[in-house]
Amino acid sequence: MRPPFRRRSLSMTSLIDVIFLLLMFFMLASSFSRGTEIALFAQSGGGTATARQALFLQLSPEAIRLNGREILPAALEAALPSRPRVLVSLAPGVDSQRLADLLVVLRRVPEMQVQVLG
Repeated sequence: MRPPFRRRSLSMTSLIDVIFLLLMFFMLASSFSRGTEIALFAQSGGGTATARQALFLQLSPEAIRLNGREILPAALEAALPSRPRVLVSLAPGVDSQRLADLLVVLRRVPEMQVQVLG
């Protein structure tokens, strides 16, 4: 006759080791830097109009137009006046990465006011 089956107790040591190794991997692989953060601010309604004239920037998947003239992304920063106010219009098909790349370029201009139109 066969002896009765006895269930062995499960050791949690190896499971804890695996969880600890996974935790260490994700902690070391993650980056907590905020260097690529893009600040977006909502326009509050009822504010006073500024004396600065707004520039109109059209962003499409293929090109960038500043006040109707096509411009290269490298020349955009130099083409803007000091303390500009820019309205950005998005054409259909523009993805979020293209908009983020544009906002990074515009962020380098001091005292820039950017408003993305919906």
